Amino acid sequence: MALEFDTTFDPAYGVPVEVGPDVFRLTVNNPSAFTFHGTNSYVVGRKALAVIDPGPDDEAHFQALIEAIGGRPVSHVFVSHTHRDHSPLATRLARHTGAIVCAEGPHRPARPLRIGETNPLDASADLEFRPDLTLADDALVEGDGWVLRAVHTPGHAANHTAFALEGTGLLFSADHVMAWSTSIVAPPDGAMSDYMASLDKLLARDDRLLLPGHGGPVTQPGRFMRGLKAHRKMRERAILERITRGDRSIAQMVRAIYRETDPRLHGAAGLSVLAHLEDLVARGAVATEGAPSIDGLYFPV
Repeated sequence: MALEFDTTFDPAYGVPVEVGPDVFRLTVNNPSAFTFHGTNSYVVGRKALAVIDPGPDDEAHFQALIEAIGGRPVSHVFVSHTHRDHSPLATRLARHTGAIVCAEGPHRPARPLRIGETNPLDASADLEFRPDLTLADDALVEGDGWVLRAVHTPGHAANHTAFALEGTGLLFSADHVMAWSTSIVAPPDGAMSDYMASLDKLLARDDRLLLPGHGGPVTQPGRFMRGLKAHRKMRERAILERITRGDRSIAQMVRAIYRETDPRLHGAAGLSVLAHLEDLVARGAVATEGAPSIDGLYFPV
């Protein structure tokens, strides 16, 4: 199944955009190769509100959120995961509004660092974040006229959580599923086996619309996620083919597989290949000298 991305998106910085009944999106002006046009925050409710993913500690965005809130009470602030483009503003917003901060938990890697290994994503982690309320998988949080369900979706990050707005068919999918691009799965923060399991978990649901952390909505969730799954399997086959052809390093594989990709993203692509290789090694499909690593040597089994 071909995977078609939708890159048509107007961020309308500073302006609330209605994306569902009593649901508005505000996009942070923090565009990059990794954030697309910027991070999406969502305001849910009519009288007493919830805010999902307040975003980075950006003054203009904070003021835009306060203006959109319009003096109404905010009972809860939800954080999907602790990358610095999503969570840092939560503490300030909660302090200003008196809201409870809800999330799966503090930042943590998907696996421990190996001896001599450094985490290339350390700078992107919000290590200071601590939720007031830790959400178990399937936990329900009830507000004034709305109920949000926590759907744990590790993969992009170990503590990644989507939020389902009960009774509406809307799922705030954060960085797990986005219409504009595939999600970055980069060890040790993320794990490909977790990502694929979470994708299957969302495929088993019947959400009608996904509202992601970057870019516009996913309007055909089942079809799109089946395409994402097929894309990941295709990438896995490409890696196995490169190893069979004699590639022994991730750098060689990236040059061949991602030759049409923006070179600025080759570092992230290498980590994505590492995520696939960790999964393949764990499943016994690939052998390596020592533990899988970005600088390791890989061999066909």
